[in-house]
Amino acid sequence: MRNRVLKRLSYLSTGEATSLIMFVFISYLVNYTYPDLRLYSLFSFWSSFLLLEFLLLQGSIYWYIKWKRLKRENTSAAPIRMVKQLWAIKKWNIAMIIIIPAAFIADYYMWHPSTPQGLGIAAFIYTFAILEYVNYFHIQLSYDNRADINSLKQSKHFKQASLSKDFKRLKNSKT
Repeated sequence: MRNRVLKRLSYLSTGEATSLIMFVFISYLVNYTYPDLRLYSLFSFWSSFLLLEFLLLQGSIYWYIKWKRLKRENTSAAPIRMVKQLWAIKKWNIAMIIIIPAAFIADYYMWHPSTPQGLGIAAFIYTFAILEYVNYFHIQLSYDNRADINSLKQSKHFKQASLSKDFKRLKNSKT
């Protein structure tokens, strides 16, 4: 069982880190291949992209620390200090999510009437970033293995996100 959890945590950590790096290259290739999209000229693209990258970095670090802790200390519980830091960062994430629509409005008015099609890509990235935020901090949206899918079918409810459980553990340790 421990080895299976170690593999899962390693998979999650490396997957998030790989996505973090891969999205940089993909954005460059898309911007280079389709310059008419004007991706790199859009505030909405950069703000949405940086939010997504910031969230992926948080996820990668979170899963890596849980993996490292299970490997060294035989517990996968996230350290309280890290949970507190992620709780503080959660507020920054929310602030960014709230502020980013202003970048879309600014881009629309700056480029109107010839609004670049890249605005649609930026909106997709923004939506994806919000889903990543929900997946990390509230409810698990990613079900990528048979056990998770079977659990979802049986319970007919989404699981609570691992980090959300850690926040509850933090809250309960204070009382």
